[in-house]
Amino acid sequence: MTSGVLHKYFLSNTGRCIHKCGHYFDIYERHLSRFVGKQVTMLEIGVGLGGSLQMWKSYFGKNSKIIGLDIRPETKKFEEEQIEIFIGSQDDPKVIEWILTEYPYIDIVLDDGSHKMHDMVKSFELLYDRISPFGVYIVEDTHTCYWDIYEGGLKRKGSFIEFTKDAIDRLNAMHTKGEIPVDKFTKYTDSITCYTSSVVFDRRPKGRIVGIETGEK
Repeated sequence: MTSGVLHKYFLSNTGRCIHKCGHYFDIYERHLSRFVGKQVTMLEIGVGLGGSLQMWKSYFGKNSKIIGLDIRPETKKFEEEQIEIFIGSQDDPKVIEWILTEYPYIDIVLDDGSHKMHDMVKSFELLYDRISPFGVYIVEDTHTCYWDIYEGGLKRKGSFIEFTKDAIDRLNAMHTKGEIPVDKFTKYTDSITCYTSSVVFDRRPKGRIVGIETGEK
């Protein structure tokens, strides 16, 4: 059960506008509450009107650093203490590398960016292996995976939902008798949780992974 702190913040917010689906707040707390009060660094892709950056700052506390990434230069005005905003495209390797150079220890990534399939997949590929071993990667508004206007469609190749289905196989690679190679994703992913309109990847090193079918210990 979650505390409802984030939802209450959203409902009583008098600061900058926050645009989020109501059921996201319980998801956030379920996966992110362990970071509250810690020295946590979070990257939110898609700044909107700046309100969610303020919400994360309030939620995680004075030891947190909140980073925003947006293609719109005007969002730079939403910077304040503990909040820094980078301008660029979420699918640009140079932009991602710029952020990682400045902040090499990112704990949480929340993709609320363009919601286009190419961008969602590319950002994940650029960032996932680079965040902390016990970090969390959230992709929200995945209902766009079913909409043509966002390069999506039911079972459409290249959609982030189809990417996630493949990721489930990669999560279980050690059981496929070599058909799927065990890679960094397999070794550092603890779980993939699918919700309505969002997917959460929780990272956790698994230690030594072996082929169970061989009986090796």
